[in-house]
Amino acid sequence: MSKINAPWPARLWIVRHGQSAGNVARDAARDAGRGRIDLDMRDADVPLSDLGREQAEALGAWFAQMRADERPEVVLTSPYVRARQTAEAVRQAGGLARADVAFCADERLREREFGILDRLTSMGIADHFPDQAEARRLLGKFYHRPPGGESWCDVILRLRSALDTISLHHRGKRVLIVGHQVVVLCLRYLLEQLDEDRILAIDAEADVANCGLTEYGLGVDAEHMTLTRYNFVAPLLKSGAEVTTAPDAAVAAR
Repeated sequence: MSKINAPWPARLWIVRHGQSAGNVARDAARDAGRGRIDLDMRDADVPLSDLGREQAEALGAWFAQMRADERPEVVLTSPYVRARQTAEAVRQAGGLARADVAFCADERLREREFGILDRLTSMGIADHFPDQAEARRLLGKFYHRPPGGESWCDVILRLRSALDTISLHHRGKRVLIVGHQVVVLCLRYLLEQLDEDRILAIDAEADVANCGLTEYGLGVDAEHMTLTRYNFVAPLLKSGAEVTTAPDAAVAAR
């Protein structure tokens, strides 16, 4: 198959949002030994912290150093505020705020929904929902679905649909996706045809950094995407922006 007719983007970047106010609140709850994360807003409305904006601008500056014909042509983002703010900061700093660069919020790229475990730390889950703590221990995070929430498999199901849309509408394009930690990992699972053990091993190695970048190029056979970078934070280090890796705030124990 020729690269012209390949069913994939020519290049794909997947980015976790910058540090959010929720990440900061999560760290404060953990350090204080509290069972609940102190946030008075919906998870969808949690904004970036000042550092998160700095991280997003640093990543945008990295894109700006590329030739115009190497930068993203399509920007797809989770509709959650922290992801949209990250995408917008990258657009502005990266020379992508042009009419010919498509920009779209896609709800399939949203954070995993945690249901009744929303905003609880591991201690809080054990105290308030010991049955759920035990169920998660037995099933593992890949299959455990808290009441009102999603398992990783549920996220993967909606991301399969999102990849189909990308293949249909953006094949041959250079595409940037801005999402959340679990979105980055579940897209890796799909794009690389991994299994449960392998993706959970990758997850256990390290959290995805805020504004950490995962990059794929079109493989030699033009039928698969090939991983070229994962958790790439050199743009942040070059700019002097602090690198942060806290799990998302909706629940401290992912």
